Amino acid sequence: MKLNQSLLSDPSLTQLPEKVLQFGTGVLLRGLCDYFIDKANKEGIFNGRIVVVKSTDSGGADAFAVQDNLYTICVRGIDKGVAKEENIISAAISRVLSAQSQWADILATAKKPEISIVISNTTEVGLQYVEESISQSPPLSFPAKLTAWLYERFQAGLSGVVIIPTELIVGNGDKLKEIVLQLCAFNQLSDGFVQWVTKDNSFCNSLVDRIVPGKPKGESLKELEAKLGYQDNLLTIAEVYRLWAIEGDEKVKDVLSFHEADQGVKIEKNIEQYRELKLRMLNGTHTLMCGMAYLSGFETVKEALADELTEKFITILMTTEIVPAIPYKIQAKVCQRYGREVLDRFRNPYLEHQWISITLQYTMKMRMRNIPLLLNYYKEFNTVPQYFARGFAAYLLFMKAVKEENGKYFGKKGDEYYPIQCDAAAYFYQVWQNHSADEVVQQVLANKELWGSDLTQLSGFAENVSTHLSNMMMIGVREVASALNVYA
Repeated sequence: MKLNQSLLSDPSLTQLPEKVLQFGTGVLLRGLCDYFIDKANKEGIFNGRIVVVKSTDSGGADAFAVQDNLYTICVRGIDKGVAKEENIISAAISRVLSAQSQWADILATAKKPEISIVISNTTEVGLQYVEESISQSPPLSFPAKLTAWLYERFQAGLSGVVIIPTELIVGNGDKLKEIVLQLCAFNQLSDGFVQWVTKDNSFCNSLVDRIVPGKPKGESLKELEAKLGYQDNLLTIAEVYRLWAIEGDEKVKDVLSFHEADQGVKIEKNIEQYRELKLRMLNGTHTLMCGMAYLSGFETVKEALADELTEKFITILMTTEIVPAIPYKIQAKVCQRYGREVLDRFRNPYLEHQWISITLQYTMKMRMRNIPLLLNYYKEFNTVPQYFARGFAAYLLFMKAVKEENGKYFGKKGDEYYPIQCDAAAYFYQVWQNHSADEVVQQVLANKELWGSDLTQLSGFAENVSTHLSNMMMIGVREVASALNVYA
């Protein structure tokens, strides 16, 4: 049996008016933003559905149509130490339109007064300025599509909307507004329209945080469908934790009334605190641990957390070295609460979060997430962060490429080769080929191009990393990580 409207407990949900235009059909939008809207609709709060724009014409819209635009969100995870399972049939989406073949229908939605919100998740690459005419059918880039849609709305004499990009870029709302205004200039659009874009529309910076792995495979999917009693080609797994932080005033809050249905939606004048917590405590811990955990023999995050010594290492790293070094003042109790949530998320038995996938663009992540922490730690304490140093040593060892094939680089763990998917892989291949471990540490830490500053100037750090790196190469990564716990 396939998922269809007969399985919906309240069919009236499919009759609600369209209030949201959404660019993107991905699992993060469906498992987080659309989840909140669906929940609010079921509580009689928001009472509006979503028109979704699909940028490519690869048949994805049909997958929604055959299921009456319904899909299942299977929430799985740990909540305050207790396992949680919930299956939700979401009726938030009214229809899915293809930008390639239904552009006129998409522009027609601009003339609907009820539509008051635009959401997007087009990946970070999608939030870039491309010089192009907005009169194309359709324009190529997402910002040009949005500009064309806004121009259609302006010409219809309607009021502006609340626009919330969710792409993982700091200041994503400000960035999108800047690109739209550049496109206005390039397309020589009227001053009246530019003023309307600026004054009548709210471009909101936002941050999204929920692990949404998508549809499971193989036996896991069969078991899940047997439990549900129907098939769903759009089914997605989502963790319990959820956050959509949006920068906005009271006017924005009124429009985004769905926030009342779930505490996971935060609408505040400044969302920097949420960004710093996620970037440093969740992402930063992931980055400092991925090489160490992988080289210690753990394939997934939950495996590492099931190991007592590794869990202790991660906990102490996060609470005693990362938290005190966050370059933004956050109350201790807020950090403690968030830290407990992060550890619950890491332990989630339902998610197969691969350490090797977290090593993607390892060097860029280390620079953006962790080097500011290292510099601030020295500013605060002027001493070596011991757990950080071991994490950094493991990073250097992971980046030791032993072979190159067709421009791709590989490291070696035991008898097994692993991919080094990082823009700096070629640099590390050369450094490791020509230098001893101690020299590698000196060369890499002194590289201002990589880190923005000379890290050999941090008292004792290079020596500490060198010692750990040499020990890891002699006795093993796990053994070096475990040794520190003896003194913790």
